[in-house]
Amino acid sequence: MRKHSRLLFLLALAAPFATWAQVPVIEGGNGYPPSGYGATGAAYAGGAVTPAPTSAQGELFLQLQQLQEEVARLRGTLEEQQYEIQRLKQESLERYQDLDGRLSSVGQAPAPAPVVPAANGSQAAAPVAPAAPANGAPGDPAKEKLFYDAAFDLIKAKDFAKADQAFSAFLRKYPTSQYAGNAQYWLGEVKLAQGDLQGAGRAFAQVSQGYPNHQKVADSLYKLADVEQRLGNPDKARGILQQVIAQYPGTSAAQLAQRDLARLP
Repeated sequence: MRKHSRLLFLLALAAPFATWAQVPVIEGGNGYPPSGYGATGAAYAGGAVTPAPTSAQGELFLQLQQLQEEVARLRGTLEEQQYEIQRLKQESLERYQDLDGRLSSVGQAPAPAPVVPAANGSQAAAPVAPAAPANGAPGDPAKEKLFYDAAFDLIKAKDFAKADQAFSAFLRKYPTSQYAGNAQYWLGEVKLAQGDLQGAGRAFAQVSQGYPNHQKVADSLYKLADVEQRLGNPDKARGILQQVIAQYPGTSAAQLAQRDLARLP
């Protein structure tokens, strides 16, 4: 009997608490947190301020914001890379177009012999030394022309790597050939087409050094100035362009040099 009375007493005591726990929490209609919370959502517990826990929605919002910032950064990097790729493609295209233009305007025939004044005041062709291979054996102009034409055909096919090898081999085998000056110039062109600026500069410079009377000297100097400008040497480029204008007036190279000189900083 006493046990039953005690059980009824405990049930009666717990009833108000159970009823209170079922009462829903209703926020004020004015949009502010209920009494007992500060403006920042912190609750007072024994006089101390306890920060409200971050909600799952808040964490997702922060993560989304961070992802948006990362995407924007990556998009900017991608745009910069696309611009650089487009610039390199345009530069390569211009280089190939320049080479194609020179191929269409220049035949495969070697440069004519330079003309010098004769003793009687008339014009006479300067004698050309017979071509001879590096080993000193008599040269064979027919074989030289076949070799040179084969290398030139590789340029037309835009096989610049093989053309580079072919012209280099030609110059080693026939350094004094009547085709050597042209071969030296086109060696510079194929190196430039491949992006080998250092090699192109050496090849173009060798034209004026090894074949000072060749008709390709003005063009080779102009191309050498272009190489120096690409290498970041505007002062060297300016000096070479001025040399072309002064020494080879009236040539297409001088006209191009005048244009490029005006564009230099």
